[in-house]
Amino acid sequence: MDVLIKLIWEEKADQSMPLPSYQTIGSSGADIRANLGTSGTALDILPGERKLIPTGFCLEIPENYEIQIRPRSGLALKHGITVLNSPGTIDSDYRGAVGVVLINTGKNNYRVFHGDRIAQIVVSPVVKATFAAVKDLSKSNRGGFGSTGNK
Repeated sequence: MDVLIKLIWEEKADQSMPLPSYQTIGSSGADIRANLGTSGTALDILPGERKLIPTGFCLEIPENYEIQIRPRSGLALKHGITVLNSPGTIDSDYRGAVGVVLINTGKNNYRVFHGDRIAQIVVSPVVKATFAAVKDLSKSNRGGFGSTGNK
């Protein structure tokens, strides 16, 4: 099922940048890129540092959908770069600029260049719940937090 996600570029963005795109037919996430504007100046993320990386665009997500921002496994494995609030959520009523909070958990400085693929986005349906205070919950064989073991 295809869902239309509308995108507009920010005024200072490099609008020649590729739109979010799926790299293979089986990809769940579409890669998004660092859009450092027409100046193209690189950003350094020092070990232990976090930084908001601009994408240069704003989105219109249909009601009852969300977009999740997730790390790219290659960046995490090779460089220790991950999305700090993973998965980040973009709600359907948000219309502001999309940025990605990256953190460097590695031992070396990491440089983000204009156009680098920095994260992936997954479009997901949203199910709304109704919450109710009750006196008892049904029994379960499961114990408390961490009860399935440490291995």
